Amino acid sequence: MIPKLAHWYKDVEQTGFKAFNTIANTITINYRSILNYFINRSTNASAESFNAKIKAFRAQFRGVKNVEFFLFRLTRIFA
Repeated sequence: MIPKLAHWYKDVEQTGFKAFNTIANTITINYRSILNYFINRSTNASAESFNAKIKAFRAQFRGVKNVEFFLFRLTRIFA
């Protein structure tokens, strides 16, 4: 997989399109995570889903005043 990505990156550099260079730079910065998906088929989707649940829970009560109680409620609901 890595050689294909390297060839693609080289081709993108040769095109001269700035939009492609931006995408190529993003891929270069995150290539380990990207390749991890193709090698192990693992993503951070479960963590993102949990973060969304926490945000929705927090929004339901319009913020957090008592952090200790908030964490207690999170463990009771989502644990």
